[in-house]
Amino acid sequence: MGKNKEKEIAQLLQEPDRQKEAFECIVNEYKEQLYWQIRRLVFSHEDADDVLQNTFIKAWMNLEYFRGDAKISTWLYRIAFNESIAFLNKQRATEAISIDDAETTLINKLESDTYFDADESQLEFQKAINSLPEKQKIIFNLKYFQEMKYDEMSEILGTTVGSLKASYHHAVKKIENLLKDSL
Repeated sequence: MGKNKEKEIAQLLQEPDRQKEAFECIVNEYKEQLYWQIRRLVFSHEDADDVLQNTFIKAWMNLEYFRGDAKISTWLYRIAFNESIAFLNKQRATEAISIDDAETTLINKLESDTYFDADESQLEFQKAINSLPEKQKIIFNLKYFQEMKYDEMSEILGTTVGSLKASYHHAVKKIENLLKDSL
């Protein structure tokens, strides 16, 4: 979404009688990007759909707190990120999954997902990403797949740009090493 379009929608959000219209534009504009951000964290199509729906519900319920200081996309990514982490934590707790078993559980979900149709190298790539510590995994996904700039990631994650660059660099090295070993 262009800067002018985003400003226009942000202004519409401030008008009570136009909020629904503005929010529909937001959903149409960001649903696919947010879906893939969430999907890379939770792996399952059904889980990603649920988390995406929760993200938009939370955004709608909290429209009054969006003041336009941040970009709409940054605000939505932050909500989606928080909802994804909450979902994963809840899933670990309800299924009594230890942190060590969480990686295996997510990969098993991915392999059994009927919507996942990648080849063996893509599966190995996903396994390598999933083996990263949670923060590095999130940073890698935002930078690699979403091509998000570090300053925007800094706003979403509340971390310095330098720290993000270092985490991304370490994540790339770990993935490269894991892929060398597996292929």
